[in-house]
Amino acid sequence: MPKIRRPSHASSWYQGDADALNAEIDNWKAAVQTEPRVSPRAIIGPHAGYSYCGHVMAYAYKHIDANKFTRVFLLGPSHHVFTRKCMLSSQSLYDTPLGSMEIDQEVYGQLKATGQFEVMSRDVDEAEHSLELHTPYIVHTMRGQSYKLVPIMVGALTAEGEALYGKLLGPYLDDPSNLFVVSSDFCHWGSRFSYTYYNREQGQIWQSIKWLDELGIQAIEGGNPADFTAYLEQYRNTICGRHPIGVFLNMLQHSKLRHKIKFTKYDQSSKCTSQSHSSVSYAAAIVTVVEDE
Repeated sequence: MPKIRRPSHASSWYQGDADALNAEIDNWKAAVQTEPRVSPRAIIGPHAGYSYCGHVMAYAYKHIDANKFTRVFLLGPSHHVFTRKCMLSSQSLYDTPLGSMEIDQEVYGQLKATGQFEVMSRDVDEAEHSLELHTPYIVHTMRGQSYKLVPIMVGALTAEGEALYGKLLGPYLDDPSNLFVVSSDFCHWGSRFSYTYYNREQGQIWQSIKWLDELGIQAIEGGNPADFTAYLEQYRNTICGRHPIGVFLNMLQHSKLRHKIKFTKYDQSSKCTSQSHSSVSYAAAIVTVVEDE
């Protein structure tokens, strides 16, 4: 019997009914105007409840040409387990309300052979939402295609750790049949997140948050992991997918290809105007090979 990673957040963070979920994603994608002649090899997208960020995710997924890919790498942060390494699933299938995806055991074998990856239990796997929230969108986007999934949970890495995993994963970027999905929300602002940075020169609190996130977005678009690390050290912005993003920026340094990162959408769960308020920011980006443009 196959080992199945169940969709534990379905019906709470997103629709558990397949028809309703399909219709919802269809509507979000339909609202996105795609850029001409853009075919991303990687995307960055949020992982909150779909009622908050589902529309933002569409600004990344709508651009994907599913016909080009036979494998999807999915990198997301760990919210519940502390580790200085990256972790792989112990399961063989990743289930969603829209269907199951086979986990690529061949690539998993290659990654395990490096000695740098841990294997998480099913309980740990199913508790983590940063990967799961992307899986319905992946199934929806890749429907009709034959492909496998490579889910990787990224721990609380140091800058050196991000560089190590970037070096290990970077060569996979050179295979045009590989799609990379990087899962990250942006600023978590408010006392409940223990983060209340406020630059009053920017106007209201929500405007300060947007300014802060845009500085981070500019650092990411620059493609230099050191610049992103310096930004995080200066502002301590609570970007929960900062380590997967850091790994990805380091991957770019070990690819034979040149890539361009462009953010396509930004939003906030609410517009904070008081210290008693709180919000989470969401952003979507597409990553293209420069030679393809």
